[in-house]
Amino acid sequence: MQELLRRYGVGLTAAFIGLTAFWLLILVILPNVTLFESSFRPYLPVVDVGGPLDTYSLNNYMKVFGVPVDVSVLWMTFQVPVHIKIFFGTIYYSTLVTVITFLLAYPLAYYLAKVVSPKSLPTLFLLLFVPLWVSEILRSFAWFIILAFKGPLNALLLNIGLIDAPVRWISGYNSVIVGLVYTYVLFMVFPLYNAIQSLDTNQIEAAEDLGAPWWRIHQRVILPHAKPGIASGSVMVFMLCAGSLLVPTLLGSTSAQWFTQTIQQWMLEALDWNTGAAYAFMLLILCTVFVSVVMRIFRVKLSDIAK
Repeated sequence: MQELLRRYGVGLTAAFIGLTAFWLLILVILPNVTLFESSFRPYLPVVDVGGPLDTYSLNNYMKVFGVPVDVSVLWMTFQVPVHIKIFFGTIYYSTLVTVITFLLAYPLAYYLAKVVSPKSLPTLFLLLFVPLWVSEILRSFAWFIILAFKGPLNALLLNIGLIDAPVRWISGYNSVIVGLVYTYVLFMVFPLYNAIQSLDTNQIEAAEDLGAPWWRIHQRVILPHAKPGIASGSVMVFMLCAGSLLVPTLLGSTSAQWFTQTIQQWMLEALDWNTGAAYAFMLLILCTVFVSVVMRIFRVKLSDIAK
């Protein structure tokens, strides 16, 4: 606070604090508090709102355990509530997308941080930023066209002889994974780049001089140093994937249901905002718990993410 006052004066400091407080209170806290309160109330006609039927309960949250469906795992088949199945499917594929984005982003981040010349760096960053100039919905539509049954991808693969018949890429979660990886890979690249770029190159050269192979250098020198960037990028990509709606809606098949689509159906199709709010908070809380457990397993602290 004293630093802000010294640098910007009383007027600008008060404006910064006021705008921040407005953003937190009006745009974040109050809407979420309102949704949280309504998630415990039943969906009623307007005339019954505030009446004897308008009581607080966990009924909206318990709806997630309804409508069982058959799930096959290995040789076993058992019944699981459909919304539980969709939720764990969302968690699983969000985790898979996070792993894929890391495998793609790490070599690129290392190349940008330690290999490419400083003169070429701005041009490469510009090329990476260009896709972000196009809205997410247009990028998703572009991938829908590319992955279509008679789209350019199948045409190219048929012409060069890699496949004998068109492939249905938009089936299951395949196209959703492609779309999510393309949409959020840069959210993994830049935290990794910042972490790797801060590593003293002399440490890498010292490891090379001592005879360490390249994979050992990455394992023992670069990856431990990049731990904050890995943690930050993984949390961002996972939470963005779990909360994504446009990509699963546009690229998902009939068998690829995302949990956010279930929330949308409750709110916009069933017009039951109370149950939709309950599902939204379940997604938020359970994803936060999942991320916290994974951070504990990999011994990552919040301070690592905040770096």
